[in-house]
Amino acid sequence: MSAFTDLAAGRGQVPVVVVPRERFELDCGAQLLVSARPGAPITAVSVHLRGGRSQDTAGKEGTAFLTGTLADKGTDVRDELELAALLEPAGGGIRGDASGLSGAIQRDSWKLLLDVLCETLLGAAYPAQPVKSQQERILARMESQDVDPHAQAARRFRRLVYGRNWLGGSATGSSASLASITPADLRRHRKRHWRPERALIAVCGDVEPQKVRRHLNRLLRSWKKGRPLEVPPLRLPKLAVRVDAFRRQREQVHVYLGHLGIKRADPDYAALTVMDHVLGTGPGFTNRITRRLRDELGLAYSVQADIHSSSGLRPGMFRAYIGTSPQHLPTAVQGFLHEMRRIQEEPVGADELDVARDFVLGSFALGFERASRRAAFLVASELHNLPDDVLELLPREIAAVTAEDIQRVANKHLYPDKCCLSVAGPVNKRDLRGLL
Repeated sequence: MSAFTDLAAGRGQVPVVVVPRERFELDCGAQLLVSARPGAPITAVSVHLRGGRSQDTAGKEGTAFLTGTLADKGTDVRDELELAALLEPAGGGIRGDASGLSGAIQRDSWKLLLDVLCETLLGAAYPAQPVKSQQERILARMESQDVDPHAQAARRFRRLVYGRNWLGGSATGSSASLASITPADLRRHRKRHWRPERALIAVCGDVEPQKVRRHLNRLLRSWKKGRPLEVPPLRLPKLAVRVDAFRRQREQVHVYLGHLGIKRADPDYAALTVMDHVLGTGPGFTNRITRRLRDELGLAYSVQADIHSSSGLRPGMFRAYIGTSPQHLPTAVQGFLHEMRRIQEEPVGADELDVARDFVLGSFALGFERASRRAAFLVASELHNLPDDVLELLPREIAAVTAEDIQRVANKHLYPDKCCLSVAGPVNKRDLRGLL
């Protein structure tokens, strides 16, 4: 089965990705989405646990991250090598993050993948040595990032935009919080927060939905409900000029400029996606920021800006980045602000709009051939409460974006006079506010 079909509409061909689904509520209370795709060589599974790192306790930031990433190191039944010995002959593997588990395997072995994922979900054991080894690796990386200008500029920018809350921090926490986490903390986090009423399971591949449902009902029959999900209130800073600097004597400055962005469910998502490709993410020299700052002024090779890609359940960021020479810092910052204002004030030209729209539409279906991409999409569409026909609607919305739409959403969602600015290099914080 092809990942998409081309339907004539508007100027040309609008790709429509077909991802059928059936919904179930398992006996344990977990939600199940199954997308059957006959003949698909790979079956992928995604298990999302609502809450994620928002459930980290104060002083133990990084717990959700370690709970997910170390879940495959052994269970109450099998150690890490035994789990690998089961999956690897079938080309299978599982991995985790702060939001849960995922895995993929050859299509004939989908039951085996579900067996191992559910065993891990209910009984990840967190042996002491793998936990210690992973902490040491992350702490070593943190130590290098503490003196890395690019990492520091990005970290400080995120804090400027989101403030001092879990969204403004790193998924791995701080070096102090990460070092304080014990295997017992991880087991406690799994038992308390990996609960069926928070779980969303997506299965995509050459499977029969009813068989998947029956198999999961058997595997998860002992999974008991826990306490209701409580997400702490997220207090975000008001839009305003804020600056920070990480001073290091380097021959380059790393510059992040931007502000709070949008949620994925924002009705302007399609228009903002096209706007981004005009402004700062289009291919080659076609977007304005790349063409101006890189190709015309020669300030840098790496430069970009966008608002749609970080959107999620909570607001993402409008974020522009450039790495350039210290003497070019004022020109780079003014270049970003100039292009933000220009796209608000001047209608986009027809040719420019066509290039951006065609690129977005042409790349839309890429990746949906992969079962893991489909599983991730099913989870995301459910979390964001997107309509079942979103993969048909979104391309049509993109194809229908006009120059007036871009000007409207640019004025609504871009704030050139209320930007945060984070710079790492031979700069002083007191000098940055004047650049804005």
